Amino acid sequence: MSLHWFSPPVAVKTSRVGVTYQCNSVEGAAEQLLQWTKRGPKWHSAVQLCMDAMVERVKPELVRRAFLEAAKEEGKLLSS
Repeated sequence: MSLHWFSPPVAVKTSRVGVTYQCNSVEGAAEQLLQWTKRGPKWHSAVQLCMDAMVERVKPELVRRAFLEAAKEEGKLLSS
């Protein structure tokens, strides 16, 4: 399985103190999303878009935008 890349990366906080993650793929976004606890409406949208992108229904850039918004909602976004 090939990764679905996007750019520029989205920097988010991780559950490990002082560790950040530079997310630059749909698969990486999905992995991060599954670790978050709030799971609000933007989280749900981002998860659905990740699944759609993995089967080529949407472009990775759309996932990037949704992941960025979900990270803001969760309080995990480090930079935009």
